[in-house]
Amino acid sequence: MNVTVQPGPLTGEVRAPSSKSEAHRLLICAALAPGTTDIDCTSTSDDIDATIGCLEALGARVARTRRGFRVVPVPGTSASDNRPEGRRDALLDCGESGSTLRFLLPVAAALGCGARLTGHGRLPQRPLSPLYEQLQAHGAELSPQGVMPLVVGGRARAGRYALPGDVSSQYVSGLLMAAPLMGGPVEVLVREPIESRPYIDITVRALASFGVEVSESAARAAVGAPARSFVASAPRGLTSPGTVSVGGDWSGAAFWLAAGALAGDGVAVSGLDLGSAQGDRQVLAALALLGARVLRSPEGAACAPDHLRAHDLSVASCPDLVPPLAAVAALAEGVTRIRGAERLRLKESDRLETISAAINALGGHATVVDDGLDIEGVSELAGGTVDAAGDHRIAMMAAVLACRCASPVTIVGAECVSKSYPAFFEDCAALGGSVRKED
Repeated sequence: MNVTVQPGPLTGEVRAPSSKSEAHRLLICAALAPGTTDIDCTSTSDDIDATIGCLEALGARVARTRRGFRVVPVPGTSASDNRPEGRRDALLDCGESGSTLRFLLPVAAALGCGARLTGHGRLPQRPLSPLYEQLQAHGAELSPQGVMPLVVGGRARAGRYALPGDVSSQYVSGLLMAAPLMGGPVEVLVREPIESRPYIDITVRALASFGVEVSESAARAAVGAPARSFVASAPRGLTSPGTVSVGGDWSGAAFWLAAGALAGDGVAVSGLDLGSAQGDRQVLAALALLGARVLRSPEGAACAPDHLRAHDLSVASCPDLVPPLAAVAALAEGVTRIRGAERLRLKESDRLETISAAINALGGHATVVDDGLDIEGVSELAGGTVDAAGDHRIAMMAAVLACRCASPVTIVGAECVSKSYPAFFEDCAALGGSVRKED
């Protein structure tokens, strides 16, 4: 599907979609906790649906309700040991969701049910090391990396798992969510610095909702380097709280806040928690650094234009913010240097290259450097055609850039927004955008 967005500002208020990051974690915990759990979640997406499909393949039952989801867990071996027993030889289709794959690989290994994990798009090429080797060292039997389906045999044991902090926080989160299935204390030793640290905090909060305490302390890695030790002890397994809620998604909201910074009378986004563990709430501070007017309220946040100016930005803890921040930088006076974004090369696209290509296709000036981007702002973009390259965040960035283009922006392959935000273009229209879809 191609989508053409006419030039012009976006103005008004929109409600944030539900957080994909929180939904993944709460759904997995609910599927592994005895008893039925109701999850308040106002929206879904392809990635969330992939996680649901995998949990159902393992034996859980997930029903859509008026408020979100009702989860009946994977059946247990008995009422006394509180341990789920996954369906044997289940095929877990992770779609294109890296979170689903990296969370459910350790879960499947801890269940010991002989699962097979598969995926599509760039997912088979996305790395699993050193999580892969650590699972093998603790009893899991895994087929070769890079070929799907990935067959999981054996059973992962409790103990110490050692990981570097600069690869993927999803490895840490996956092991922590699998820990209650391992029958003993699990320590995840993470060598510093830890990138995307807030995503680990989201996992710790989700586990706490299900009665699992994760303690954290300073430690030393085997090579003597500073590290953080995360210890999950759950002798009784997970316990359902009955009802939990998914917060609003700062990652999706960031695009509307960026649009508000670019033109018009501003955009407000409701349904956001200013105290959220989501690292992408840093978008407010980043937009303020770029010169936008930022407003915070108990209901959410708003952003409006002011004198946009370049600023150096480090995004190691919030790499998903690069597309909306790059959109603002493309129209800010001066050269913005975005650093700490090297891992974006391993997303749905090589996101550093596709961000640069999109901005340049519309008449801007962006250059890729080793771990980020240099973006020289212009007063107005020309407009034109952007190839979304199968990447939902590139499609959304292109739509936001239309706010300051002289002519329309056509987004090729715009259907990819369904990965995280299926209602994105409907919300764009609700904010006054002129959107035309072409199948």
